[in-house]
Amino acid sequence: MRLSISSAAILIAGLSRAAAFTPAPLASNVAQSSALSMVASVPRTETSSPAASDWSPESWTKAVAKQMPVYDDPAELEAAVKELERVAPLVFAGEVRSLHEKLARVSQGQGFVLMGGDCAESFKEFHVNHIRDTFRVIMQMALVMTFGSAMPVVKIGRMAGQFAKPRSEPNEVIDGVSLPSYRGDNVNREEFTPEARRNDPNLMVKAYYQSAQTLNILRAFSTGGFADISRLHAWNLDFVEDTEEGSRYRKLASKVDESLRFMKAIGIDTSTPEFTSVDFYTAHECLLLPYEQALTRQDSITGKWYDCSSHMLWVGERTRDLDGAHLEFTRGIGNPLGVKISDKCTPEELIRIINTMNPQNVPGKLSIIVRMGAEKLRKNLPELIRAVQREGKAVVWISDPVHGNTRKTDNGYKTRDFDNIRAELRAFFDVHDEMGSHPGGVHIEMTGEDVTECTGGVSSVTDESLKLRYNTACDPRLNGSQALELAFLIAERMRLRTGLPPL
Repeated sequence: MRLSISSAAILIAGLSRAAAFTPAPLASNVAQSSALSMVASVPRTETSSPAASDWSPESWTKAVAKQMPVYDDPAELEAAVKELERVAPLVFAGEVRSLHEKLARVSQGQGFVLMGGDCAESFKEFHVNHIRDTFRVIMQMALVMTFGSAMPVVKIGRMAGQFAKPRSEPNEVIDGVSLPSYRGDNVNREEFTPEARRNDPNLMVKAYYQSAQTLNILRAFSTGGFADISRLHAWNLDFVEDTEEGSRYRKLASKVDESLRFMKAIGIDTSTPEFTSVDFYTAHECLLLPYEQALTRQDSITGKWYDCSSHMLWVGERTRDLDGAHLEFTRGIGNPLGVKISDKCTPEELIRIINTMNPQNVPGKLSIIVRMGAEKLRKNLPELIRAVQREGKAVVWISDPVHGNTRKTDNGYKTRDFDNIRAELRAFFDVHDEMGSHPGGVHIEMTGEDVTECTGGVSSVTDESLKLRYNTACDPRLNGSQALELAFLIAERMRLRTGLPPL
């Protein structure tokens, strides 16, 4: 195989480390003791518009807030929020701006976003090994996709804050007993008892401290050598050993191997930090607004407000009402934002959402996360893209191929078929090819563990074998093998888009 110098350079660039997890120093804010001031670690850049004069971190309380838990003790809620207002931020302004700059390049067709992690984090499953395994698979996927796309891959974990989940019904009824629905471990508990299902604001504080631990672990893994490029490739080789001889997975893995050998042969030292450390960011759904408000801080350099619970936040399909509390809150923060879009969204509505969340049309500020199912996507996505192109809006288009493909088996398990997930991704790429737009990323619910929650793929999970390791507290997740197989398929498609020869 002939490898160009430019291909080797792009592999290097896509895996290099910047300062995503270099904490910026803190400065005291005498005027507002309940909110920690942040000092940015990078020069000031105009990454978002100034907050509107009528916006404040609590202005969302004047709007209708859907999917919000009802707390029976206002004083207890206020005490929990006050405690969160006094804690240190989980992320810093400089880190957020670093991610924003990368997403801006993606919006211009110069990168690809990989977002992955649990459907919902939980207290009982919290363990360093669980975080390690998911982080490892995301890194493996990113390596494959970087090589296949010949462009940098922005790595974002659904971690360190992805607790709360929207519910179809406010209450759950079992054997004639009605209790509040389980809304995630930062709201209530899963056990079907009155005590467990009580909405407890103190769980927000517990979620904060677990998120802080998760971020500490991610920082250690991302900068401590665990993400070494050679180690990642060795793990990928373990995956392809389970595939058929001569499969496209083996062919792509062999090309990555040749590239690494070539770089070492021409004197590139792959033991340097550029090859052993990575930028890794976090994101979660902006759902539990008292928690998000309490962790919102004002940057002492730029004067902008940042939600310091995460580098990026997205608003879900059920809470993206134009006059709703969630859009009101997110319109004033400087973080990169996402919004989930289904086939229910019209082109006119999408433009109004974009104008609300990114009024100055700043590249990288807003990602449109599409979740429709393959057939509906082919029908509805072209009109949405056409409207965005007509209005000249700068967005990152991201595919969420899992949420639109959920079904329930005859034996009662909620699952997703790998073939349907692959079909939606193929439709996503096909539509962007037809429209001349950039398919900017993928957003999936996955875990590094060997669970049996989604059917199909190289792991050959069937409806009958779902019961073996069905561990999710919420929606079914791709296991490590299925997620990595998806990365190989995306890499193969991206090779074609970039003009590289097919495998």
